[in-house]
Amino acid sequence: MKLQVAADWVEAPLKAFVGEARAEIAVLLHPTGQVLGQFGFARSVDVVTACALGAAIHASSGELGKQLDGKPFTVMHYAGPHKQMFLAPVPIDGGTLLLLTVFDDESSLGLVQIFFKEFCAALAKVAPQWKGAEAALATDFENELNKNLAVMFGRG
Repeated sequence: MKLQVAADWVEAPLKAFVGEARAEIAVLLHPTGQVLGQFGFARSVDVVTACALGAAIHASSGELGKQLDGKPFTVMHYAGPHKQMFLAPVPIDGGTLLLLTVFDDESSLGLVQIFFKEFCAALAKVAPQWKGAEAALATDFENELNKNLAVMFGRG
């Protein structure tokens, strides 16, 4: 699988994280769902779907945490019988990004968490100042999102 990035500054930290954490899939995204870098996806529609769902999970779990505990839930972990998912915020100067990672028995939650901390530190060093509210969305983002959601739900 090949690493693909939309921003050059993402490449080295994401490549190091994927290798060290032994991730099967990793995607760095803006909280709006915009992909900045990805590894392990066979089809672009899968990347878009993962980003949309990751952003939605982060937003809804954050709000649920506020309702239940007065503060947002941040890090999400799911352990299935063969694969695990880790979704966590990545603080950078001026905002927050999200990292969604899928891993199997070749890795562990502890290993992913250790290299996630290193990833955050490495990304913070190279990231340009990011204004969280200013995601550089493509002009046809809404049309692409609607098209991909239709495909995802079998209407496209």
